Formats: sequence, C-alpha cells, structure tokens
Amino acid sequence: MYDAIVVATDGSETGTAAVDHAIGLASRFGANLFGLTVLESRTDYDNAIVDPEEVDRRRREQAEEIVADLESAAAEAGVDVETAVESGVPYEEIIAAAKARDADAIVVGSRGRSSFKRALLGGTVDAVVRYADRPVVVVDGPDEDGDGSETGNDSVPE
Repeated sequence: MYDAIVVATDGSETGTAAVDHAIGLASRFGANLFGLTVLESRTDYDNAIVDPEEVDRRRREQAEEIVADLESAAAEAGVDVETAVESGVPYEEIIAAAKARDADAIVVGSRGRSSFKRALLGGTVDAVVRYADRPVVVVDGPDEDGDGSETGNDSVPE
C-alpha cells in the first residue's frame, strides 16, 4: 500500500506523534521514509530587535536536533530514514518533498509550534491538506491513536 512516506515534524508533541506513526507505517509496509523539518523563511523575529544571525543559528540547531531525534527513533524501530532540514514556506516544502520522492502519503501532526493566531487559521497542516495531490495522514496526538492499538495501525487496511 505504501512504498514511500514523507513525514514532516517541528518537534512539537503532535509532530513527534506523526513521526512515530510514520515509522510504524514504514515498518509495516516496508516503505521508504523521508523526514523533514522546515525553517520558516519569515519568522515572528523579523521585526524584533535581535541579532538575526543568532536567531538563524539557534533555529538551525533546533531543526538539526529535531531530525536527529527522528533518525534515532527510526533506527530504534529498524527503519531506514533519509532526513533534511529545508528553508521556506513549510507547506510548500512538505508538498515539494512528497512530489520529489513520489511519496504515497504525507504524515503530519495536527498542530505545531505556531502562534495561537495561526493555529486558529489552520496553519501549515491545513495548507498541506488543501494543496497536496496525495493522501495526507493527520496525527492528533500521542495518546489518540483512533483505534485503540499502540500505533493506530489496526485502522490501516492491509
């Protein structure tokens, strides 16, 4: 059913749950897994009085930690994963990664580390669901698998 899966995470609780779910799917179906995190090209700090180079350095370090955690979780499950840190508009980068890898599905967490205002407007997840040309699996949270199984895999047809 799945030969290639793209998972996007920002390191948030639901982003981590999305990673766990994607690893479970990749393991179950023997799919190639590609994980990414995206550094937004525009941030809330653009108009602040801070050193932009320091902000960029910290954001890059945090992004590298996020993909390292993804790699570690995949290795622990015996799943090979390719990862990347991209810069740009998150939903555009996520969709581009899925197209470039001919992914059968995109896995994302339902809410990320965005501002309250953007969360109300739907944000990245809403845009991925709206504009992706392939199935998008939206994972709600670590304790909300939907079917009672540990990874929610019982809800996936074989």
